[in-house]
Amino acid sequence: MVCPGPDGSQVSQPGAGLQVCIWWWWGRAGELRVRSRGAGSRPAAASSTAECAICVSTPATRGSPVNESHRPEFIELKRWLKDRKFEDTGLVPACFPGTGRGLMSRTSLQEGEMIISLPESCLLTTDTVIRSSLGPYIKKWKPPPSPLLALCTFLVSEKHLGDQSLWKSYLDILPSSYTCPVCWEPEVVDLLPEPLRTKAEEQRAHVQDLFASSRAFFASLQPLFAESVDSIFSYSAFLWAWCTVNTRAVYLRSTRQDSLSAEPDTCALAPYLDLLNHSPHVQVKAAFNEKTGCYEIRTASRCRKHEEVFICYGPHDNQRLLLEYGFVSTCNPHACVPVPGETLVKYLPAADKQVHRKMSILKERGFTENLTFGWDGPSWRLLTALKLLCLEAEKFTSWKKVLLGEVISDANEKTSLGVARKICSDFIEETRAVLRKIIMRIRSEHSFQKEIKFLCQEKSHLYQRTGKCIST
Repeated sequence: MVCPGPDGSQVSQPGAGLQVCIWWWWGRAGELRVRSRGAGSRPAAASSTAECAICVSTPATRGSPVNESHRPEFIELKRWLKDRKFEDTGLVPACFPGTGRGLMSRTSLQEGEMIISLPESCLLTTDTVIRSSLGPYIKKWKPPPSPLLALCTFLVSEKHLGDQSLWKSYLDILPSSYTCPVCWEPEVVDLLPEPLRTKAEEQRAHVQDLFASSRAFFASLQPLFAESVDSIFSYSAFLWAWCTVNTRAVYLRSTRQDSLSAEPDTCALAPYLDLLNHSPHVQVKAAFNEKTGCYEIRTASRCRKHEEVFICYGPHDNQRLLLEYGFVSTCNPHACVPVPGETLVKYLPAADKQVHRKMSILKERGFTENLTFGWDGPSWRLLTALKLLCLEAEKFTSWKKVLLGEVISDANEKTSLGVARKICSDFIEETRAVLRKIIMRIRSEHSFQKEIKFLCQEKSHLYQRTGKCIST
């Protein structure tokens, strides 16, 4: 296939039948990266740690992955894991051209084969926290802390302990900072497209509120430390811990702890396993095996020897990937651009006296949310909403048939597609205006703006693709 470039162009390499797509992205560790993949390659996610500041690869110059298992921090991590009954499954840390740090398979992997099996003793869960020196203080605190707060508190505490921490070997390979929008300066967040900007601002407010409401709890931990807890549990330390859990935890439903709040306790940190990068093009089976007492991942596709092994974080579009994990991926089959439901009204004739009733029906039926433009054009939900909004007065009684997917009339089909085309045209102009603003403001100290630029360029490309789909 030919991969779309971030500006909407199709980039190909003639001669050897290779297609290339090049794009900017940010790894988990916080470095700007350029990725270039050949045909058949799988777009990868961000690297897991702060190494390989910029990895560039082209089909003509692609190098081999660099095995990093000899590095002191990984030697120590493997020793620590072995002490906790972890059996090596043939994955080694490596730096890959174009993707950065990940895990490489030393052997060929077949469909259904085990990628990694991590014993429960290696997992960092709320049970780990309760069994630590923090446990008695958590049990006494009212109202009970949330599972998330317990994990964050444990991470900050253990990081402060340094060499004395039983989890030092794991903490040493964690990123020192993160690239999620929650860590960005407000002026950079302001450049994000909607609704991502609003979600990023809400996420930041949530983290700040959680920190502010937890300060009394942190103060209760003072007997555990010689230093002031205010210096240990600073906002920057808490934010680092929150991002560590949010970007790296696996799903694991734990037995409810009586000393914790009733919020879902579903997060576990999985050392070594969390070096696996994301690709939207792979499938894996991941779950905790009660019989073996291990968190296991099996591949649903083949992987050749000395290739990077990927997992899939979920069918996320790039706005979700950036918000939750701090990176974006081009050639993402799940890429889409949301269309706010409330914006649809302004594209209807002012004389339409039924517009409020139409919007009320859409809201009641849930058709004002999850409206998107994707690689195949407007989503079925978006077109259905537009068809209902474009119903002529004499056809309005057929609105239920519209929601069931029936064609009411050729005129209704044509009008709704015309409105979709108009929305695309307007959004393209808005996106171009934002791009101009970004280009004017890009500075070295605000490199995240390149990430935002990519999102805007992707939006523009999706709108253009939508226009072509509608026209045909």
